[in-house]
Parts: sequence; structure tokens; C-alpha cells
Amino acid sequence: MKKYKILEHTADVGIEARGETLKEAFANTASGMLSIMIDPEKVGEKESYSLQVKGKDEKELLVAFLSELLYKYEVNDILPKRVDISLLTDKDLKAEVYGEKIDLKRHTIDTQIKAVTYHQLAIEKNKDWKVRVIFDI
Repeated sequence: MKKYKILEHTADVGIEARGETLKEAFANTASGMLSIMIDPEKVGEKESYSLQVKGKDEKELLVAFLSELLYKYEVNDILPKRVDISLLTDKDLKAEVYGEKIDLKRHTIDTQIKAVTYHQLAIEKNKDWKVRVIFDI
């Protein structure tokens, strides 16, 4: 099973991520977001930080989670390589994020993501979990 695929969208780009658990689908969505921005193979796990977000439901929680990762990238120049989610309920998410500060000698930003959107946002459970999110670029 492929962990995620890139979705084409006018002036936007999206991710459809899958996982056996919702935690795994959320983490794969974060990996997919990174792959839109930069080649993930060039990002190491040199530092980590804790992340905690809240939402009124799973969709708001997903947007808050991805937005926080994007915020840490924009403000602290930290590229998220891997996310270990320790707690995920319908209203709370706690995770440890591993990555590294951007190094313009090694990292080339392919696509700049401006924001995580609610447009066509979906979280579905069938055989496995599927998450779809669109980013404003």
C-alpha cells in the first residue's frame, strides 16, 4: 500500500494519505506535505520538538496539526521528517516531530505551501483510514 499520493488541483495541491490506523494516516499526511515542499530523502532527523494541538473534531484537529507543522517550518525553519503521534483522540493530538533546520546548501524548496485548507477535506474509515487535504500554494 502506498502511504500517500499527490492530488492535482487548480492553484492548490493535495494529499490523499492512508494508514491502518488514524495515527498512521495523519503521520503519512505530514510526510506527504513534506514531499510537496522538498525531497524528503534530503531531510535528516537531527532535532526534535513536541507538538500538541486541539480541535473540535478530527477534521479541525488534522488542519491544526498540519498548520502547526507548517508554522514551525515558516518561523523556526524546521523541516519535519518524521512524526510519532503518541495521542490521537477526536479532539486532541500529541506528537514528537523529528527533522532538521533548513540548510539552503542541501535543501531546495520545490513548492511553498501557504496554508492548509478545509476545501475537500475528508477523513474516511473503510478497510483502512484515508485522509484527503488540499493545500494553498
